[in-house]
Order: sequence, then C-alpha cells, then structure tokens
Amino acid sequence: MSKIAFILNFASFYRQNIFLDIEKELKCDFYFGNVDNGRIKKIDFTIFNNKVDEFNTIKLVHNFTWMCGTLSLLFKPYEKYILTGEPYSISTWCFLILNKLIGKKTYLWTHGWYGNEGRIKTVIKYFFYKLSDGLFLYGNYAKVLMLKEGFKEEELHVIYNSLDYNKQLEVRNNLKKSNIYTNHFKNEYKTLLFIGRLTPVKKLNQIIEVVSNLKKKNKYVNVVFLGDGLEKNRLIDLSKELGIEKNCWFYGAVYDELVISEFIFNADLCVSPGNVGLTAIHALMYGLPVVTHNNLPNQMPEFEVIKEGITGGYFEEDNLLELELKISQWLEGGWDRESTRKSCYKIIDNYYNPNYQIKIFKEILI
Repeated sequence: MSKIAFILNFASFYRQNIFLDIEKELKCDFYFGNVDNGRIKKIDFTIFNNKVDEFNTIKLVHNFTWMCGTLSLLFKPYEKYILTGEPYSISTWCFLILNKLIGKKTYLWTHGWYGNEGRIKTVIKYFFYKLSDGLFLYGNYAKVLMLKEGFKEEELHVIYNSLDYNKQLEVRNNLKKSNIYTNHFKNEYKTLLFIGRLTPVKKLNQIIEVVSNLKKKNKYVNVVFLGDGLEKNRLIDLSKELGIEKNCWFYGAVYDELVISEFIFNADLCVSPGNVGLTAIHALMYGLPVVTHNNLPNQMPEFEVIKEGITGGYFEEDNLLELELKISQWLEGGWDRESTRKSCYKIIDNYYNPNYQIKIFKEILI
C-alpha cells in the first residue's frame, strides 16, 4: 500500500470519525493547519494512532494564507497527498506546482465550483484545480459545473459529507416518539426545527416572520432553535415583537446526541431559509425533511440530500410568501410521515456516511 499524507486546513471535531476511519483503512498520516474562526471545536490529536502534526497557518492579505511546514512533506516518503482544495492557500499552490516537478500524486478535497464564480475567479480556480491529479468533491452539483468547464470525468470523485454516522445510527435504531413538544408548548401544534449556529447567513428571522404570518391566518405552529450564536437575542426580541414568543423555544447549544435525536425525530419539518449545510444531514439522519432556498450558487453542497416532495423541498430565496406556502404544504399536505422518514434515512445510509466516503477514497488512492 502506498504511503499517503492528508494535509488539511483544520482538524474540525465534526470530522473526527471520518478521519479515524481514513487512518484505519488507508494507513495514512495527518497534518492540520491551525487557523479557524474561533467557533469550531478541534479534535484531540491523542485519538490518532499514526503520525499527526499541526502546522502554524499564517494569515496574509486579502484572505490569503500560508501553512508553514507543508513543503517539507514533499521530501518525506509519501507517494500520494490529499490537501484541502482552497485557492486562497498560497502554500497549497506552491505544493502543487513543486509536486508536478517531483512527480508524486496530489489530490484536492474541495467544494469545487459553486456556480457564482466570476470570470477572474473561474480562471484562477481552473488552473488551481488542474494542478492536481484529481478532486474529491462534496456533491454532484459541483461535478456537473466542472464538467462544463472542461474537467474530465475521471478527475472528479464525489464523496459527499458525513457526521458521526455510526453513533447516530445506533441512536436512531432506538428512537421512539415522545411528548417533548406537547410537554413544553402545552399544545398539539406542528413543530418546525432549526439546528445549527444562529448566524445572520442562516436568515432565521424568516422562520419567525412566517410563523407570525401563519398565526394571523389562524394557523398555529411551534418552532424550536437548537443552537447558539450572534443572532439569538435578536431572534428572541423579534419573536416577542411579533407576539409569538410562547411558540418559540430557544433551547441553546446542545451536543448530546440522545437529546438532539429526540428533538429532530419528533419535529415535523426542518427549515433553513439561508444556506443549509450540515443541518440537512443531521435532520435527515433522524428522518426529518428539510426546506431551504433554491438559489443553488448560494447553497452549501449538502443541499443535494433534499429531493423535492420526498425528503423536503425548496422555495425562492428570500420570498417569504413562497416559504410560507412550502411550510404549509409540508405541514398540511397529508404526507405519509413514516414513508418520508424512510426516504430520509435511505439517502443518508446510501451516500452521506463515512462508509461511502472510505469506499471512494480506497477506489482512487489504493
């Protein structure tokens, strides 16, 4: 088996299990940068069995960075490298160029194309990605866009994304319906849920505004926010201003998967008016359909788990009337809840899990 090094920008805790699986199956070493925004929990490196190291990442001008020490790895006994595919990393550019001269294989783990790139960014990203021997992408949407840009099918490998799937699957297999919402809200209304950081980009005020609009039409809905963030106080104030504070539950940040699973499993619909990201994977893992906006260049790659009318749906970005209609359709449409739940399970079990990711890595790297 060829010796492999993963050189990634940050050791995000949510990716701990896929990293451990990669280490076990590929017998590789890990090197991480240390730059983050202060909000992402880092992995405890003592969990790894093989070599792991952390490099200092210097922030340069205009979001450009340099990860110190990475170029020295070119002269280590590795045959293949997988790096975070971030065009703002000057050290990655240098690594790719030098490795072309050395002749080892280099792959990028990246979002790829978003669909909102201008002419200059398109040219930069094209030459950056072409310096590699292949790309591991988070979704098919990016792959389709990149094929149109002239990339070859054999260069693009979709591995999706995952959370702590094996632990969550164990939890899911023991889930049962509970009265968590009727006990808290003291009513039998349907319940919307959002899980994730409460940040402006998520546009969570739109959920509260829609719940208020529904109330004016004598349609009553509860909403639960699992998470914390800069927008929390503003959202609380808005719920009071619109007179629906009794129908809003700001539970706060929670990391206990048993607690999270009960909230998600017993809710009726997950709503993420801004980009959806990992929220969608977490929701579908426990059988909850998701509604988000349909402006795909402004989305995160995980939006692909949402299949219209099957595992959720889409509305026109920032169109509150359409969001209200989509929510009403899901809450009042007479959907077979158990059938929807199984559809949500299926897409996660088939693709959005470490087992699938490892399968693709092994096919390409071994």
